[in-house]
Amino acid sequence: MCAAAMITRMTLPSLAMCMFASLATAQEAITLQEKFDPGHTSKVEVIVKLTGKLAVPLQKGKAPELVTIAGISRVAYEERVLVPDDLGTLKAVRAYRDVQFERTLGSNTQDAGIRPSVRRMVIIKSENRRAPFSPDGPLTWGEIDVVRTDVFNPAVIPGLLPTGPVKKGQTWKVTAEAVRELTDMEKVEEGELTVELVGVTEIGQQRMARLRISGTVRGVNEDGPSRQKLEATAYFDLGAGMLTYLSLKGTHELLDGNGQTVGRIEGQFTMTRARIEKLPADLSDASLRGLELRPTSENTLLLYDDARLGVRFLYPRGWRVGAVQGKQVTLDHARGSGILITVEPATKVPSATDYAKEITAFLQKQKATLTATENPTRVRAEPVQLDRFAFEATFGMEKARLEYAVLTQSDGGVTVAGRIPAADAAAMKPEIERVIRSLSITKKIEEPK
Repeated sequence: MCAAAMITRMTLPSLAMCMFASLATAQEAITLQEKFDPGHTSKVEVIVKLTGKLAVPLQKGKAPELVTIAGISRVAYEERVLVPDDLGTLKAVRAYRDVQFERTLGSNTQDAGIRPSVRRMVIIKSENRRAPFSPDGPLTWGEIDVVRTDVFNPAVIPGLLPTGPVKKGQTWKVTAEAVRELTDMEKVEEGELTVELVGVTEIGQQRMARLRISGTVRGVNEDGPSRQKLEATAYFDLGAGMLTYLSLKGTHELLDGNGQTVGRIEGQFTMTRARIEKLPADLSDASLRGLELRPTSENTLLLYDDARLGVRFLYPRGWRVGAVQGKQVTLDHARGSGILITVEPATKVPSATDYAKEITAFLQKQKATLTATENPTRVRAEPVQLDRFAFEATFGMEKARLEYAVLTQSDGGVTVAGRIPAADAAAMKPEIERVIRSLSITKKIEEPK
């Protein structure tokens, strides 16, 4: 006979072998409800495997080519539900214990993880948005991507369970919010997922309700139009009052503008859950006391750290890293602002005065009219020197604020050029300043050979 603790590690075949009571025949109505009130805790382990092919544009001007994709990920964390900051939101704090993520696209292999220093994260869900941040330090985009693709149980599990008592054979629809969470769709245009109570059985000495989930939905996610077909089995522990197991097989088809399939991915999602008997130290009241658990402009900053290029900086979430070519990195904002960061060897870093003269000559060549000038000013001194200057200029009918900086360290330096539409200057100027002040060189920058 299998021990009850093994439930969190079983596969479906092993579950079947351990059943010593068949599906209940009595037509008793049972309640399947898990309340994610503040203080609710759980220990979660998720394993995801996927394989498939995608149509990827490998060369500009040529038709996309089918590329094989494969991946496996495993995350284990402990989670505590917190009091939400606003009505209509859900909030929890997680401590990640294990993170493994590997994906192969064609011949390219990608891996990701979460640095130990930021494995405690706060997750907040509001409508279709879910944003993690760490109260212990800035996250990289890769770390956010690992978390973003995981399901948020306080949102998905209540949507899988019925609103009232149900009997064997009875069915109900998965809520729209839970469908979006399971499929990672931003918008579901058609289709639905249905849950059926298959029956009640005993595993070990625990009464379990077995659920079957199935359906096909079509909608839009970050990759564009898609269709997903899902088949899943779940077990709800009636004694513990929680969903302890979910195994889901899915087929994800990427669609073109005509609704034709241009990519197909098959995946297996397996999640096991259990109650936390003793709250871990890093999720305790004492540990969380004094931490800023609300999102702010500081604790939601993203970290860019390129070991190859040798530069590190922080940037607000409204920005995204664009092109990374040669010794340059670009940052773009949806409202039209942009930043160009150029890494230079120590011998090639210009003085702020020389850089300002170079920019002035360039603006004159562009026939820009300068309406205001801020001369070079030193904002940081030894051992790192940071100088800044700015212009307000008009290019034809367009007005813009231009921000510049020069960072000098013993191992190299950086020049920065930022452009902000005049209408956004008040909002964007502090954000560019935040990027500039966080810049640092992380290795000796060598002269090109």
